[in-house]
Amino acid sequence: MKLLITGGAGFIGSNFIHYILGKYPDYKIVNLDKLTYCGNLDNLKEVENNPNYKFIKGDICDKEKVTEIFENEKPDFIIHFAAETHVDRSILDPYAFIKTNVLGTHILLETAKKFGIERFLHISTDETYGSIENGKFKEEDILMPNSPYSASKASSDLLARSYFKTFSLPIIITRSSNNYGPYEYPEKVIPLFISNILEGKKVPLYGTGKNIRDWIFVLDNCEGIDTVLHNGEIGEIYNIGGGNEKTNLELTKIILNELGKDESQIEYVEDRLGHDFRYALDIEKAKKIGWEPKHSFEEAMKKTIAWYLENKDWWRKLKQEEFGKYYEKQYGER
Repeated sequence: MKLLITGGAGFIGSNFIHYILGKYPDYKIVNLDKLTYCGNLDNLKEVENNPNYKFIKGDICDKEKVTEIFENEKPDFIIHFAAETHVDRSILDPYAFIKTNVLGTHILLETAKKFGIERFLHISTDETYGSIENGKFKEEDILMPNSPYSASKASSDLLARSYFKTFSLPIIITRSSNNYGPYEYPEKVIPLFISNILEGKKVPLYGTGKNIRDWIFVLDNCEGIDTVLHNGEIGEIYNIGGGNEKTNLELTKIILNELGKDESQIEYVEDRLGHDFRYALDIEKAKKIGWEPKHSFEEAMKKTIAWYLENKDWWRKLKQEEFGKYYEKQYGER
C-alpha cells in the first residue's frame, strides 16, 4: 500500500507519518510538501532514512509537479493535509489561503480523477461550521465559516464533495477539533504560550479569554484519520473531536500552572476579527466505525508541555526565523 501525504512536514501531517510508519511496517509513504514557514523537515528526522518513506518538495498548486508524482509513484491512497491554516494570517493575506486551499485542492482532485485512486481522504476542520452557542455540530449541518481561512477550507470541502457526486471520485472528509501535541508550529496558542513562558515573556490572550475550543491530542486525531481511511464509507464526512471544551482563559491557566507561573504572565490583547465564540463536534458517526479519543486532556497536556520543555532547540530555531518577524508584526515586542 502506498500513501501520498500532502503537507506531511507540518504539525498533524508529520505526526500522522510517524504514526503510520510505526503501525503499518509494509506501507510506503510519499510526502509532498512545499516547506512553507510551518513545513519543517526536523519534524521527520527520525524517519528520513526509513526505506518506506520518501520526501518530495513541491507545491500542490503546481499541476505539472503533481502529475509527475502520480505518474511516477502511483499512490493507492491520498491523505490531503496540505493547507494554509493560521486564522490570523488569513486575515492579513486571504489570497494565499484561497490559492493553496482551494486551487491546490482542485489540482489534486483533478489529478486523482485522471489517474485513479482507491481513496482520497480530505483533512478539514471544525471551523468550517462556524460558531455554535449550544449543542454540537453534526456532519450534515450547514457550513457557515467566519474567517478567510475557514471559508477556504469549507470551499475545498465542497469541491471534494462535488468530485464524489459528479465524478464518483472516492472522497472521504474528516473535520477535527483543535489539535495539540508535539511539532506544532509556535505561532499556535499552546506552543506559543509554553515557549513564551519559558522565555520569560507574557502570553497574549485575545479579548476576554472566554472563547471556547474543543481540544484533541494529535495522536487521537491520527488514529481517527487512520480509522476513517480504512473503515469509513466513501462519500461521507466524519467529525473527529476530543470532547475537551475549554475557554482560552482556562487553557492558559492550565499551562501557567503546569509551568509554575501565575496570571501576571497574561497580557490581554485586542480580540481577533471575526473571532468564533465556540466550537464543538458530535463524534457519534466516527464511533460507529470504531474510533473514539483515548487520551485524557490532563495526561496529554502534561506530555505536550514536557515535549516542548525537552525540545527547546526545535522551537527556538523557528521563533528566531520567519516566525519572529510575524510575531512582532502581530503582537509587538513583549
